[in-house]
Amino acid sequence: MPRTKEQFEEMRNATRAKIQSAAMQLFAQQGFGMTNVQEIADKAGISIGLLYRHYKTKDELFHELAEFAASGLARVAERFESDESPAVLLNSFVQEIYEDMVSGDDLANLMILMSQSFGGPNEGQKDVVTVNKNLIMATGKLIKRGQELGEFAAGDPCEMAIFFFASIQGLAEMKVRMKADFVMPAPAILTAFLFSKGG
Repeated sequence: MPRTKEQFEEMRNATRAKIQSAAMQLFAQQGFGMTNVQEIADKAGISIGLLYRHYKTKDELFHELAEFAASGLARVAERFESDESPAVLLNSFVQEIYEDMVSGDDLANLMILMSQSFGGPNEGQKDVVTVNKNLIMATGKLIKRGQELGEFAAGDPCEMAIFFFASIQGLAEMKVRMKADFVMPAPAILTAFLFSKGG
């Protein structure tokens, strides 16, 4: 029985997901420059010809992954601009980060890919820089609002926002490098500086 249009689309999406996952892992572990298309195809378990049917170049694949990561950061920035309690918003975000880091490597790989996109072959590099800047600004405003409500400790909100994301980025790097030896710190450790009254 011939496949339906929907079944073909499902297969196409599944293949793209395999390619993206393989590329993300390899880019994070080896870097963009050291990863070749054949390695991506091998890791995805497909032929190089099939990979080229989905992506004309390695740059195109990298660009799509960086755009996906940037859109995720933009959604976080939007979420931080809601009227909900800053402490609730940040605790919820940190809990999600914790669960993603404990359950697999996808988030860590995506974060490393984002940092690579600042100097990588990403045509939309300015977009990535803008999204990152917007996220830091939204987080700084959230922290400031939390300070005004008495939920967070005193301190420069922008510095605190940068420290917060630098910590998460550093943990992503350590997770990829340390592999099985990595232990993800508890959410309370990641947010301790926000609630410490010593600031």
